[in-house]
Amino acid sequence: MGRFDEVTATFWADGDYGVQQPLTDEMVRDAERVLGVTLPSALLDLLRVRNGGIVGAGHDAFPTGRPTSWSEDHVPFDYLMGIGHSDGLISLLDTPYLVEEWGMPAPLVLLSGDGHCWVGLDYRICGRHGDPTVTWFETDLGAELVLAGDFRSFVEGLTDSERF
Repeated sequence: MGRFDEVTATFWADGDYGVQQPLTDEMVRDAERVLGVTLPSALLDLLRVRNGGIVGAGHDAFPTGRPTSWSEDHVPFDYLMGIGHSDGLISLLDTPYLVEEWGMPAPLVLLSGDGHCWVGLDYRICGRHGDPTVTWFETDLGAELVLAGDFRSFVEGLTDSERF
């Protein structure tokens, strides 16, 4: 079993907060049409296990090589948005609105955040059908920091926030 497979097995926390309906191939096609991008297969692998929700304690932070407004040495990743339209839940499908609302660059797909800070898939360099980097965005400061070259590497680099 590879590192990604090991993380996938323990990625999600217990509970159903933020969980969308089970992911189907039709939902993926619709999401990619709405977002105008091809979503990374590693992201879809995680969302097929559980379509969004709280991330397990061992995978709820990503170490950084430089300080951000959040911390000297890491950024949070305590939940991952799913794909869907459940009342009261934001999802990956809300990205176009959120990007415009917070004045962020495009094309992006937001994965987690609160408005002031986001973790997202950044398609600006690779194009809409390439393999996007995972980037930290600080909207209030207009700052960004590439966290990982692709989503699989990002997931493999997640660690326990208790370390910090």
